[in-house]
Amino acid sequence: MENGFDTDIKFVAGVGEARAKLLAQELGIRTAGDLLRHYPFRYIDRTRIYPIAEITDGAGLSYVQFRARVTGFAYAGAGRKRRFTVFVRDASGAAELTWFHSIKWIESRVEQGREYIVFGRPSFYRGELRMAHPELETVEQALSRRAESGLQGIYPSTEKLSNVLGAKGMYRIVCNAWALLAERIADPLPEALRTQYGLVPLREAFYNIHFPQSQEGLRQAQFRLKFDELLGVQLDILSRRTARLAKAGGFLFTKVGPAFRTFYDEKLPFPLTGAQKRVIREIRQDTVTGFQMNRLLQGDVGSGKTLVALLSMLLAVDNGYQACMMAPTEILARQHYATIRRMLDGVGVEVAVLTGASKAAERRAALEGIASGAIDILVGTHALIEEKVRFADLGFVVIDEQHRFGVEQRARLWTKNERPPHILVMTATPIPRTLAMTLYGDLDVSVIDELPPGRRPIRTYHYTDAARLKLFGFMRQEIAKGRQVYVVYPLIKESEAMDYKDLTDGYEAISRDFPLPDYVTAICHGKMKPADKEESMRQFKQGEAQILVATSVIEVGVDVPNATVMVIESAERFGLSQLHQLRGRVGRGGEQSYCILMSGEKLSRESRARLDAMCETNDGFRLAELDLKLRGAGDINGTQQSGMAFDLKIANPTADVQILARAREAAAALLAADPALARPEHRGLAELRRRHSGREELDFSKIS
Repeated sequence: MENGFDTDIKFVAGVGEARAKLLAQELGIRTAGDLLRHYPFRYIDRTRIYPIAEITDGAGLSYVQFRARVTGFAYAGAGRKRRFTVFVRDASGAAELTWFHSIKWIESRVEQGREYIVFGRPSFYRGELRMAHPELETVEQALSRRAESGLQGIYPSTEKLSNVLGAKGMYRIVCNAWALLAERIADPLPEALRTQYGLVPLREAFYNIHFPQSQEGLRQAQFRLKFDELLGVQLDILSRRTARLAKAGGFLFTKVGPAFRTFYDEKLPFPLTGAQKRVIREIRQDTVTGFQMNRLLQGDVGSGKTLVALLSMLLAVDNGYQACMMAPTEILARQHYATIRRMLDGVGVEVAVLTGASKAAERRAALEGIASGAIDILVGTHALIEEKVRFADLGFVVIDEQHRFGVEQRARLWTKNERPPHILVMTATPIPRTLAMTLYGDLDVSVIDELPPGRRPIRTYHYTDAARLKLFGFMRQEIAKGRQVYVVYPLIKESEAMDYKDLTDGYEAISRDFPLPDYVTAICHGKMKPADKEESMRQFKQGEAQILVATSVIEVGVDVPNATVMVIESAERFGLSQLHQLRGRVGRGGEQSYCILMSGEKLSRESRARLDAMCETNDGFRLAELDLKLRGAGDINGTQQSGMAFDLKIANPTADVQILARAREAAAALLAADPALARPEHRGLAELRRRHSGREELDFSKIS
């Protein structure tokens, strides 16, 4: 399609072997096409020329341009530390321009008394304007350039690359890549599709993204390139979904039997919410189609996902199949096991647990029971995927907090049978609908958006260290009422690199400030031995300890209804999703619960916005939307932007919601007419789909 786009980057003029290696290492740019798809992240208006006096430290200017006359030169240092300084002045003030390398080249091009247009990043020393390695152009050269929009792209780079290939060098090699490829660009979209959605030709879009001739041209270029990326993603997602739904062979759960009915009629701990009932109906419908179910269940903290999962597993048991639930941590697995076993007491369903810490007798009983079919439901950690774990007939798999498992770990569960079991993956991290549509479009998505009756909204407050005595007083009041308190720290020990509260000092401080003999403080963090961690959790769950000092290891899976206070130290250190998860550890009983966010006095604007949002709402979906606005469309599972499932260079699923919806509409129509994109006019679309296919981590089509 795009002949020449695969040309090795070293063959682009101005690159060569050394720079090619650096571009690959620093930015992943290996071909001429990669370079053309390396888009500017912002633009500088080169038509504006500032007086030097207006370029001040408080003006917030990233790049500036001014016109000034050279008044003198200076040299300092020697060898590699040698530097060359040019002094310039305009009618309003003076500035210093400094070069640390390429000094001879600059010397030969700068004349005393001559006027230049200077462009670069400003810095200041004692209020004086300075620039390192600016671009210089004589006034005559600037006037001789043909009139353009004046918008110059600023490209993403790294410090190492900038030292070798500055902003002007990057711009120059992009120009050379354009010259190499401009006449070879084939458009992947049929003309009818471009007309339908008002899209400019791809060649025009590439030109105007790098060399915009007007603001409108730039807008149209951005729209076209975003549409292409999101269309490629949606073609990939919807193709996988279509392929999965074309495969029969899923387990049939044709009846609702005694296990489900007995539990539903006699054992429900509380009436189901309308949202829970709706999700159970959706799962029930999936399991009678003859196709394998792949469903993502989203539910806010405390929304009752585990109860929905249990009812779904009972459907499997009633139809003669086994079920299992895999959780990411020992604590969470043990808690699920205890909860399910308690709920199913007297129902006649056998439940077992298997974790990496299971003792020999427990492990042996679990392995023998699932192999013989005597055990109906197995709960565990990643130990469930071990080779020795063999099910008699596994029909239903629940994966809790699915993002904490790698794709290989998950896949090994659904290969425990010749026929793949039905899959329900759960997450307590709310995902905005637009992002779910982008990342999980090949799954059916269910949402529990109601809390069980009787749950009181958690009251959230933000305090700084100045209010610590007030906080301790409040903790004493709650403990005096018979309640319990979590205190969570971001670090286990003090760090020189990060000025945050740490668990070790916090534990000692709390022990000092709560000296009464009937106050017991337990401690729990990820580096403790499993047995010690389990003992601390046991003390807290059974009410023997009034305070649990912990790290975010208790973020999910800890359920102590008597705990009413969650104190989060250095709360600015945590993301919104994690803060919300931690807050969800309280508010599980009938008593009013509280979340106290402690922070330092000095906060960034983003940190303050996060903490304010936590105080304003308990709605996890609203918080997830805000989190995406603050962070951009990073990996929803708590990793960095580079964790995105799809390689998006310019599109943002959150900011570009309308483009995403149109791309999805176009993809659905194209695949309805040509599912394999096999028609000659769709050859470019097939390539677009291939280039934007999702990474393995979220390729749930591998399940079936």
